[in-house]
This record gives sequence, C-alpha cells and structure tokens, in this order.
Amino acid sequence: MDNEPVIAVRSLQKSYGKVEAVKGIDFQVGSGEVFGLLGPNGAGKTSTIEILEGLRPRTGGDASVLGFDPDRQKERLKDRIGVCLQATNLPAKIRVQEALELFGSFYSRSLGAEQLLKRLQLWEKRAAYYETLSGGQKQRLALALALVNDPQLLFLDEPTTGLDPQIRLEIHGLIEEMKAEKRTVVLTTHYIEEAERLCDRVAIIDEGKIVAMGTPRELQQRSQNRSRIEILCSKPLSADALPQWPDALETQLGEDGRALTVYSSHPARTLVEMVKWLDQGGVELVDVHLKRPTLEDVFVELTGKKLRD
Repeated sequence: MDNEPVIAVRSLQKSYGKVEAVKGIDFQVGSGEVFGLLGPNGAGKTSTIEILEGLRPRTGGDASVLGFDPDRQKERLKDRIGVCLQATNLPAKIRVQEALELFGSFYSRSLGAEQLLKRLQLWEKRAAYYETLSGGQKQRLALALALVNDPQLLFLDEPTTGLDPQIRLEIHGLIEEMKAEKRTVVLTTHYIEEAERLCDRVAIIDEGKIVAMGTPRELQQRSQNRSRIEILCSKPLSADALPQWPDALETQLGEDGRALTVYSSHPARTLVEMVKWLDQGGVELVDVHLKRPTLEDVFVELTGKKLRD
C-alpha cells in the first residue's frame, strides 16, 4: 500500500432533513486495498459511498478521493473512478456492446469493448438487447461499465444482492481479479461471507456510525464471544465434577449430560486439557467441534442485531 491514502474521510456527516444517515465517521483506504462497509440495510453504507462518488453532497466533515474533493471536483473525480450502483437499469432495447461503447465515450480514456466483454463473459451476448439478459448477465454488464475507463478505484455497492449463489461466486471471482490487478475497491455488503472472503479490512457500520474496524481476523479476535468447543461424550458427565479448564470462560452441560460446550479465549490449550481430563476418567469422545467467532458473532455482539438479507 502507498503511504498516501486513496480515500480519507474525517467526521463525515449526511442528513436528510431531521434524519441523520451518517453521523461523523472516519476512515482511510490505502492503494490496492479491498475495503468493506458491512452493515444491515439502512445503516448508512450507500449514503457514505454516494458522497465519495460525488453523487450526493455531504452535510459535514471532510472527504478526499484520489486527491479530489468529491463535492467541489466531482467531474474530474468521476473520470477516474468506476462505480457499480446497487441497481443498474439501462434502456430495454440498448444492445450490450452499444451500452459499453456509449459509456466509454463519457470518459477521457476507455478500454476496448471487445476486451471487456470477453473478460466478463459477455462477448456472445454483445448484440443482445439489455431486456433479454439474465440477472447475472446484467450484473456482469454493470461491472463492465464500471471498468470501461480502466479505473484504479472502484466502488461496488451491494454487487451481489439478489443474485443466486452460483452467480454470486462468479462476481466474487471477478472482484478477486480486480484485487490481483492492484485496483482499490470499496465494497458495501450485508453478506458476512462476502466480507470475510474479499475484504482486507472491514468497517462495521450501524445507524450511521462505525462501531468497529480492522481485518476480518482482527475483528474476530476482538470478539468477547471467543471460541466455542463442542464435545459429545459416550456417557453422561456430572456437572459437579467438571473442573475449571485453563482459559475457559463459560462451561455448559447439556440436559442428557453427554453434550459439553466450553467457551474459551485460547481454545487449543483448553481442548488439550479437556481431552486429558476425559481420558483420565475413561470417557470416550464421540464428536468434537471447534468454532471460532465469525464476523456475524462480532456484529451481533457490537450492535445487538443480526445482519439480514
């Protein structure tokens, strides 16, 4: 990553009348980074990136994108960035290649339509009307339009919402290609697995505020839920006989006495001691599961809410 951030946001605010959508947030995005804004619908994700894209004026705070102020230098900024909005709707009778060539004419530089359409697996559909495309093909075309000016910074707002799992994986692959090309990507999503797979860093946003920020792994490690060890034993255990294992935060024994759940800050160490104790007592293990905190756990812990599709 370069030292100079591609995006710098300080005390950013956006209000719609009396409704505060963005409440003074701060973050930076480095060159070549995939940065995710993770949160439920209505959290302020789209308002934030629309300000950074130059589509909405901010109410307060400062923002710099590629060295430009998105309020005052929006035309110069728009020439340099790629944008895939939450919903892209083109005229029903425009043809795929025609749409790409039209959008390419808006910029000071553009990639060849054939090159992009082949890359996005749309070359066979180049003469098809927009209205005849499937949902996945329309989204691939939206990504092609976002790439037509060969931008080094891409904004992708909920790029896989409403798509079936196979198409979603396809879009993930394209985003990973952009990452490999050292493009900077700002991604909004409410899909946990999307953020975990694609993002170098994630800002969890709720009710217009950033409540946590870091790599997915850092956020998981901060979780007070810690890791969960689930063991199924061959015979019932006595709750009174259970010891206090090292680093164990909480111990729960199932009603039948065979299912044992232990929350631990250092699960490997705890699990070794649990297995030793069970072996000494002649108790056979039937099944063992070790579950580390997910971003979903972190989000629920920080906000008291669940992310919803």
